[in-house]
Amino acid sequence: MHLTASEVASATGGQLSGPDVDVDGASIDSRTIGAGNLFVPVVAERDGHDFIQGALDKGAVAYLTEREPLPGTTAIRVADTQKALADLGRHARSRIDGPVVGVTGSVGKTSTKDLLAAVLSTTFVTAANERSFNNELGLPLTLLNAPDDTQAAVVEMGARGIGHIALLCDIAHPSVGVVTRVAGVHLELFGSIDDVAQAKGELIESLPSDGLAVLNADDPRVIAMASRSSAPVISYGIDSSGAIDEPADVYATDITVGDDLRAAFTLHTPWGQTPVALSARGAHQVSNALAAAAVAGGLGVGIDAIAAGLGAGQVSALRMELVTTPGGTTVINDAYNANPTSMKAALDALASLPATGRRVAVLGVMAELGADGAAEHAQIAADAAQRGIEVIAVDCDAYGAQVTHVADIDGALAALGELTAADAVLVKGSRVAALERVAAALLGAQ
Repeated sequence: MHLTASEVASATGGQLSGPDVDVDGASIDSRTIGAGNLFVPVVAERDGHDFIQGALDKGAVAYLTEREPLPGTTAIRVADTQKALADLGRHARSRIDGPVVGVTGSVGKTSTKDLLAAVLSTTFVTAANERSFNNELGLPLTLLNAPDDTQAAVVEMGARGIGHIALLCDIAHPSVGVVTRVAGVHLELFGSIDDVAQAKGELIESLPSDGLAVLNADDPRVIAMASRSSAPVISYGIDSSGAIDEPADVYATDITVGDDLRAAFTLHTPWGQTPVALSARGAHQVSNALAAAAVAGGLGVGIDAIAAGLGAGQVSALRMELVTTPGGTTVINDAYNANPTSMKAALDALASLPATGRRVAVLGVMAELGADGAAEHAQIAADAAQRGIEVIAVDCDAYGAQVTHVADIDGALAALGELTAADAVLVKGSRVAALERVAAALLGAQ
């Protein structure tokens, strides 16, 4: 989004120093900043002010600062750069005339965001978060980096406590809200699953009365959020009778999953029905696709365009990537993150592959589960055993004595041993585990 330095100063209440240059988008990372960008130095573990000169050297034309500006540069001096970034996000949002869709949930929000952006792009010029940039830094940056001709925006919203999503909504002012599912994720931070539901529902509470709430009817805690908003509600579910007595507005029947883990189904909506074949892998993507279809239909996208967008839509990296090693072993690289719900979906995917040899899950920790952590890990180990899946646990004792334990990536590779074309391997863990390194090593094997 194009802004002038004086416009930045006005939006943030800052003081402009230097020429009133034009800026194009913004970045908080001096390593990847683009030519013409505004640099926003955030004070965190490292103070971004120390990298202002480096950002200018790489092409930034202006910057926010809490310090005295550098001589001969264009700077906007503010009291708090992070607050100023939020103010800029609000300003950028005010320049988007079309719908802004907020997406949250314990699981599925990034894939839903990806699929929804693909569907809306069939009809609107659409902006969306990169990857999982869903916090108080990533969300305003998404809005600031939206094209000037943006007609719709999709913004993923994460939370690590009650009140976080309300703050994001205060920046993005969503006109449409989607809640995918409430699960026992980040309980170490939230305390209880009811607190998770309370936090996710802040999105629904923020919607205007002429907006739209899209809720998962297969999750009782999600569909109950309908009472928290004055906006109309569109429900979606895997079948026509989710967690409530009345049918969901948008639902799927005739679901099949191929050997390549891609699902196909019949999409039923108030606007018609159509067959859909997803490019995104995993049966769990059907629910995410229904959420995207419900939003798009509610915004007037035609049923054929919805099906085309869902069929073309790709999800972010390290999510159910199906790859083959040089030796022919099938690998599911689902290493971006993990929680009990997504872990069970990944085990289902591994079990469904047409492998005739070993099925092995290389698993890392499921982080931030709180007091239930040990029991949840043990349950995953039991679920794997029931499916005939070997488990190699990397630097995580919580999976219990019935699995193979290793200390690191090298240990996991040694435990996997010689793999054949008849074998299949799942790689999954929380982000802290970075188990994509296992998949990378397997793909590099000769």
